[in-house]
Amino acid sequence: MYYPDDLVEEIRTRNDVVDVIGSYIRLQKKGSSYFGLCPFHTEKTPSFSVSRQKQMYYCFGCGTGGNVFTFIEEYENFTFQESVKYLADRVGIKLPEGEESVKEKQQRAKKQMLMDANRDAAYFYHHLLRSREGEKAYNYLTGRMLSDKTVNSFGLGYSPKYSDALYKYLKQKGYADEILKESGLFHYDEKRGPSDRFFNRVMFPIMDVNSRVIGFGGRVMGDALPKYLNSPETSLFDKSRNLYGLNAARTSRKSYALLCEGYMDVISLHQAGFNNAVASLGTSLTQGQAILLKRYFDKAVIAYDSDGAGRTAAIRAIPILRNAGFNVKVLRLSPYKDPDEFLKAEGEEAFEKKIKEAVPGFLFEIYVLEQSFDMSDPDLKTSFYRQAAERFLIFDDEIERNNYIEAFCRIYDISRKEMESLINKTALKVKAPKSERAREPSLERQGADDVLKRTGCMLFTFLSEDEDNFRRIERYIAPEDFSDDVARKAAEFLYEGYRTGKRISPGQMINFFPEPEDQKRVAALFNAPFPEEMEKEEKEKALTEIVKRIKKQSIERAGGTVRSPEELKKLIENKKMLQELKIEL
Repeated sequence: MYYPDDLVEEIRTRNDVVDVIGSYIRLQKKGSSYFGLCPFHTEKTPSFSVSRQKQMYYCFGCGTGGNVFTFIEEYENFTFQESVKYLADRVGIKLPEGEESVKEKQQRAKKQMLMDANRDAAYFYHHLLRSREGEKAYNYLTGRMLSDKTVNSFGLGYSPKYSDALYKYLKQKGYADEILKESGLFHYDEKRGPSDRFFNRVMFPIMDVNSRVIGFGGRVMGDALPKYLNSPETSLFDKSRNLYGLNAARTSRKSYALLCEGYMDVISLHQAGFNNAVASLGTSLTQGQAILLKRYFDKAVIAYDSDGAGRTAAIRAIPILRNAGFNVKVLRLSPYKDPDEFLKAEGEEAFEKKIKEAVPGFLFEIYVLEQSFDMSDPDLKTSFYRQAAERFLIFDDEIERNNYIEAFCRIYDISRKEMESLINKTALKVKAPKSERAREPSLERQGADDVLKRTGCMLFTFLSEDEDNFRRIERYIAPEDFSDDVARKAAEFLYEGYRTGKRISPGQMINFFPEPEDQKRVAALFNAPFPEEMEKEEKEKALTEIVKRIKKQSIERAGGTVRSPEELKKLIENKKMLQELKIEL
């Protein structure tokens, strides 16, 4: 569906990129920009930058970038038109009704067919669970104390022993192989043809927050491996950005989320009345999952298995949840293995009591740290205190840090004065944090291609800052001096905006590049500022060298294509200008 450019621009300008992205991830202001953990790759140190001035975002870690539309497209797996509608609804702009293009109709139809295929597969599996074939699987579930109501509520099912049963069923319903290949439900072999991915397994449909089936998990009924098998990544199913059970948990009135490891834990907890339970999907908790969960809850109680692997997973999850803005606590279920086992042995009231006794995430980290030291050994006990002191450096809030120091001293029998002294000494030893972007390597050490890419980006960022910068540069550099098509086109938009008085912001410019890779490259162009600590003279020298290098390579390219006296004259003039070139700020 086509929307007029001026309407798209109005929607973009009314949806501030910091406000929109800040509703998904936790952002902290640093200088003129906001930083957070990138939702598109796993990282421990925030490298995801959002600029209110430029109305764009850029990740210095993975290179993704764009404006408010591209963020919604990538995060929500929306088309451009869907992101426009989503953001228009957000600010109360009514969109005109119009006809979809052929391509849009095809994309929408394909997505719907994939949804339908997953839905029909879930029906097929659920129906077989109550058949004679599925008797063993049904007995397994009832043996785990699940009621028929719970089985139906979660749509549990059974995949038969025959490796082509689902394929034949869906083909009979008219699905094309193109759709079935993309569904993730089948293996396709050139010699043997298609076969079901899941067979002889108890099936757990995985649903998105809107209760649409997007994938499956399957537990084997025999001795085959792997014991649990999940759907592969598809256009519908991104396991790093979905949580099992969230479709039901998001409507819970409880103030906290219960984070589990397995499907059965979630199902058993829901059956017991803890309808706020969710689980990650066969992997450790990801930033994307934490960000998704934060939309519905502010507190998280980790209820992982009580074994070593569960403790390790909890230690990994705590900082991810903390960075997403959660108040984090951890359940200690020992001697029971997991929530399901605890519930069966002790019941709902005992589990509720365990939740009230849950340990704050930071103290759980300290507890796990303590297990690696023999506290009866004076030297090892000292080492424990020193390592614990390092952990206190994560707190920015003085009140929160003091409260945890008080709790630590009470638990580990050390005076507050001694612990505070140790923490202060530790803080002095820790190296000063590096700046958000390390100083660029010397231009002399960079190759020609690197100069064009990296220094070209620095030049674009400088040009976009204000009109005075543009006036200093335009006499030396023209759009055609850039050999890269994306950079040249971006320069044309930028120069035209300045010259006509209709300045184009970097965020707006993203819309002129339909290809996702080009959008990322444009975002990179405008996110390479000169280091803030640069003195004026140092900046002038670096800027002059950047312009000279770009212009020199442009002259060298032009030298091989001179065909007229006028072109030769211009080439000579440019070479002379290059010798005298000096940028002054």
